[in-house]
Amino acid sequence: MYVDPHLVRHVRESAGLTAAEAERLIGDVLAFHHETVEEWVRRRHHELQGTGARNAEIFTRLRHELDGHVVTAPDLSERQLRRIIYG
Repeated sequence: MYVDPHLVRHVRESAGLTAAEAERLIGDVLAFHHETVEEWVRRRHHELQGTGARNAEIFTRLRHELDGHVVTAPDLSERQLRRIIYG
């Protein structure tokens, strides 16, 4: 898994960690959030159903939660990357 060296430096400096500790911490956080949007939605839907929530409430809540949730980016092809950059 790629860890951005700028992020490692930022975490190291702001938290007073060694580079190895910062890298491990970032890796742990990224691993925790290593779900696709689809996987996350299915998991959260199931969890919320288990609390007795109805779909109308669940869907509103999922949209709200996704707004601030980190999920794994899709695996983009070179063509898709080019379209993002050049339109």
